[in-house]
Amino acid sequence: MLDFASVLVFALTGALVASRAQLDLVGFGFVACLTAVGGGTVRDVLLDRNPVFWVGEPTYILIAVAASVVVFFTAHLMESRYNWLLWLDSFALAVAVPAGVSLAMGMEQSLPVVVIMGMVTGCLGGLLRDVVVGEVPLVLKQGELYATAAFAGAVAAVSVASLDVGMGYELGACALVTWVLRAGSLALGWRLPVYRGRPPRV
Repeated sequence: MLDFASVLVFALTGALVASRAQLDLVGFGFVACLTAVGGGTVRDVLLDRNPVFWVGEPTYILIAVAASVVVFFTAHLMESRYNWLLWLDSFALAVAVPAGVSLAMGMEQSLPVVVIMGMVTGCLGGLLRDVVVGEVPLVLKQGELYATAAFAGAVAAVSVASLDVGMGYELGACALVTWVLRAGSLALGWRLPVYRGRPPRV
């Protein structure tokens, strides 16, 4: 269920990026699908999961394509597509990280692998999306809490797991911590310090 929600919301963000790049309908579908399944695909390959989730269940691709079509015909109605993109992406991150964590835990992976798979699932789709359309990836924007939010959320999940209170609490803590940190970065300007060393010599 988490994978379906993640695919839908990430597909919407991919389509919004496509609208900013003024792509055609096929371009919308491509970017939406890449964003929606990119992180989960890398996760499944790394975990040697066969088949990859959307190959075994093509409905994921249909959801992403449908989302891209909806955005293609409605994006012009939005006052600030970039704000919509940022906030939808924050919700997608808060769904995708628990999805990756849940799968890795279900496969009884070690705790470091669980954390990494949560981050991979949450971050790589958006990274691929932004690179393909030539935008600075949100995950790499100076000081913003993006990968950090994903990392903290995944760590929260494995921390709660040590209490043996049930998967629902673990994933709830993961989603909450991920979204609060990302939303705080967007709304309140929360940042990490960035490197301020001397510029390189030419």
